[in-house]
Amino acid sequence: MKDEEIYLERLFQGMKIPAIGKRKASFEAFVKETEHLEAVQQILENQKMLQDKWKLINRINDVKNQSFRVSNATVGKAYEHKVDFERQQWTDFSFSDISGLEDIGLSYDNEAETISGTPTEAGDFKLTLLFRIKGEDPEKAPNEKSFSLVINPDPKSLWKDIDSDKEAPFWKPDNVSAKARLGNRNLVAVSKRGRSHANVGSFRDDDFAFEYHEKTGWSIVAVSDGAGSAKISRQGSKMACEGIVDYFTTNIDQATLDEFDAIVQEQRDETEGAARKLNNFVYTQLGGAVLNVHKKMAAFAKEHEYALRDLHSTLIFVLMKEYDFGTAMLSFGVGDCPIGVLNENQTEIELMNWLDVGEFGGGTRFVTMPEIFSDAKFGTRFGFKLAGKFSYLMLMSDGVYDPKFEVEANLEKVEKWQEFVKDLQGDNEDGVAVNFDPENEKVDEQLSQWMDFWSPGNHDDRTLVVIY
Repeated sequence: MKDEEIYLERLFQGMKIPAIGKRKASFEAFVKETEHLEAVQQILENQKMLQDKWKLINRINDVKNQSFRVSNATVGKAYEHKVDFERQQWTDFSFSDISGLEDIGLSYDNEAETISGTPTEAGDFKLTLLFRIKGEDPEKAPNEKSFSLVINPDPKSLWKDIDSDKEAPFWKPDNVSAKARLGNRNLVAVSKRGRSHANVGSFRDDDFAFEYHEKTGWSIVAVSDGAGSAKISRQGSKMACEGIVDYFTTNIDQATLDEFDAIVQEQRDETEGAARKLNNFVYTQLGGAVLNVHKKMAAFAKEHEYALRDLHSTLIFVLMKEYDFGTAMLSFGVGDCPIGVLNENQTEIELMNWLDVGEFGGGTRFVTMPEIFSDAKFGTRFGFKLAGKFSYLMLMSDGVYDPKFEVEANLEKVEKWQEFVKDLQGDNEDGVAVNFDPENEKVDEQLSQWMDFWSPGNHDDRTLVVIY
């Protein structure tokens, strides 16, 4: 039985008009008439058209009412979100586009089905998905479905940068940088006030100092991190660094330097007793320098009616000289700031000090603490290395060490130092690179820019000295 015959039979039955039984032959003849067939065919086509349109309307409404979310974005950070049409069960789309993206730095690729770009504004943005379902007239205006895109602000923009009070006692610049030649070597140093301090207009507690003595070939480089809880640690760190540099500039005579030259030669030749002489020299000269700094800080605190703890500061320094056969490095460290030396091809790392962490339950030690001088471990705070060719000697405060190495154990891993060097050379989220070419006149500017790296939860002062 054809569709037309079925339709008429049901139609007549519904209207209680006899169409079968004794009238079957008449009904079959009636159905076969062209006029009647065409009429039924038209009705069936109209029914199908109405059914299809109703299904299409329902499908469009289903899409409009369907939940649709895209991942959040962040201002200034590259963004990409692929619309999962299969998961959304939108495989019956014949067209799609998204309006409202251009104003916020994004765009939509219909072929790749991807939203991408770098957001320029923060907020909760109402966007519109334009779409057509297969079977819709391509000339008809597309359907619209609203959805939201949350663009978070750049975390850096939430931090204030309030200048410290220049009228306050012991004020010093919030950010400083320097570059210099140390004989055949180069030095670049940057010390920047941390975001946590800048946000409230407080001071940079870190500091550094260095000096190259062309006549003797000796260099002295120091870094200090003032304790955040100490009232004038900004002055303490400055005194610690400048005090060490001043001591070796004014208190070491030529005879003492000649003595050390001889000891280094004996150490290189592995002469009997050389190690004992070296240890005694290092302990006496470097220990005397540290004690001298401590006493000056104690006298300063008393003169200005502060407690010595108000100057609490860590201290690391390296005294170094190049010889024909290598570079002698003498070091000292108290606190949680590391000194590392990478060999020429960056396959080995040697730490020149140990950190005051772990054993003291996370608490550090400061050059202002009298007890460090009577501690049995005081002698182990000094180091000596006769290095061959090396690529980098680095001194840093924990504002750099914490975000880049995370834990003390990583300082022993050469691969972490290799990653750190690559980071300095531009392998980072911001693509900021420092060119350590000796001829680069902007190396200090580049390092200063690199020091602005973002690390969630790490907003302390940052100081880094690189000798290369």
